[in-house]
Amino acid sequence: MEILKNIHQVPGVMANSYLLVEPDGLTLIDSGLPGSAKRILQYVEDLGRSPRDLQRILITHADMDHVGGLGALRKATGARVFSSAVESRAMAEGRSSRSVKTGGNSARRILFSLLGRFFSSKPGPADELLTDGQRLPFAGGLQVLETVGHTPGHLSFYSPGIADEKGLQGSRPMYTWDPVKAAEAVRRQAALGARIVCPGHGPVVRDAEGKFPSG
Repeated sequence: MEILKNIHQVPGVMANSYLLVEPDGLTLIDSGLPGSAKRILQYVEDLGRSPRDLQRILITHADMDHVGGLGALRKATGARVFSSAVESRAMAEGRSSRSVKTGGNSARRILFSLLGRFFSSKPGPADELLTDGQRLPFAGGLQVLETVGHTPGHLSFYSPGIADEKGLQGSRPMYTWDPVKAAEAVRRQAALGARIVCPGHGPVVRDAEGKFPSG
């Protein structure tokens, strides 16, 4: 699904994966659950491009629904992987960078433990580590934003060139490493005044100014 010219959301992938299309190569943001690589590569081919055109994969954080397809994509494309240092260490060990809060609920704890084993994967560390404020020499000069809170090494990406309708919200408390920092991250992103917001979960938010929570 094309969001803007040369910016696509790959359909049918959980969580959201975005493909940035340029003449000299493709950039993917997040790789979905294990098994998502086939769908992502099919979308690449539907655009008339080759798997080897996928040159870079940017990772927001190391949760399995964002890095599960990474190993297969690396193998099929030879793409270089970019993430923060914290999330890179977690990927190397095949784990999330933080634990899920079960609130003392034993059934929920068992469920997440079983899911973790079922989706076990070691995508390996990033090839390049990203830092806050860095501008990437592709995709129009994407700016790297440290948006710590949901996880301790979470990153977002902002293009000055380019949730739901109730507004963009942070992650739910049980999935959030630090709720205070997560709220700060949302406010920081709101201050950029982006017109279009492509979140990790949920629909793309258009005309995004004023749809961020202010508190």
